[in-house]
Amino acid sequence: MPRRCWAVVLSLTVSMIAWVAPAQSQESEKAFYAGKTVRMIVGSGVGGGYDVFSRLIAPYLSKTLGTTVIVENQPGAGGLVALNKLYIAPPDGLQISLTQGTMAGIAQLTGDQAARFDLTKFTYLATVGAPPGLWLVPPESPIREVQQAIDAKMKWRWASSGGTSGLGIGAAFTCEALNLDCHIVQGYKGSADAGLAVTRGEMDAVYVPESSANNLVKSKQNWALATISRTKSRFFQDRPTIFEAAKIAPDRVWAMDFLANLEGTGRLLMAPPGIPAARLAYLREAIKETLAIPQLIAEGERMERIIEYTDPDTTLRTVSAVVRDVAPEQKARALKLLSGEK
Repeated sequence: MPRRCWAVVLSLTVSMIAWVAPAQSQESEKAFYAGKTVRMIVGSGVGGGYDVFSRLIAPYLSKTLGTTVIVENQPGAGGLVALNKLYIAPPDGLQISLTQGTMAGIAQLTGDQAARFDLTKFTYLATVGAPPGLWLVPPESPIREVQQAIDAKMKWRWASSGGTSGLGIGAAFTCEALNLDCHIVQGYKGSADAGLAVTRGEMDAVYVPESSANNLVKSKQNWALATISRTKSRFFQDRPTIFEAAKIAPDRVWAMDFLANLEGTGRLLMAPPGIPAARLAYLREAIKETLAIPQLIAEGERMERIIEYTDPDTTLRTVSAVVRDVAPEQKARALKLLSGEK
């Protein structure tokens, strides 16, 4: 056979091998999951937000993987107990977890002794959603825009459920970015309780996730000043972002961007480090396919559990921006804010 013909045959053979190998690998991983049980770990009790979210996703993922997916609650230390266990779990692709990324990021950033993991080393499957927060004020407040809030030169009382809660963090970084005189009052049970305190006039402001803000504003308990993000909230297209509403000093922009990265970690869907490449590829594709199912998305919207898929690589970059790649000076300033210092 002429040399040119041999070259063509060899090229075709290599191409066929390259095409067949991934297909065989996928079939092998599909067979691995058949008949097995995947545990979806939740670091809080039954009925909590992440528990509800996980139980929403589990039956759809079960169909995609062709296996049984069960939700297992492992509460303790604000979710850190579950994360610690996941970090050292067997990397077989049979344990995954929907985790509050903001909580985990703060725990690592602040050196919490209960956090025995490195977030950048987990296996990331997706971010299921990273909703922005909104700045709310009393419904009858004369302050209807952010610039009015800045010009008021008042002592702002922000309702919070704790210094490192979402409410407290959002308040602290917003006040830092806008150079507001703020007193963050802790002790409220959550978004609804804090929002009610603002309605009654006990507090002047609250920072809450967009779904909570939507409920509070629709019921006329609060008024939304702005979305604390570079992008608008899906529920508040008529309200500006904080960047549209105010001119933030260059040396304070970092506070809003750091908060955006922190909130951007969102709902992390993750697994132990070290899952074999073929299995990880199969699992990631199953997750992506599942989170795109129209029925799941629609059911989530009815429950106000918004599903917005972000790919694993972007997820890891966002996590790294919070716990590893932040500039030392900004980390020091962030830690001061998280500790309640001015």
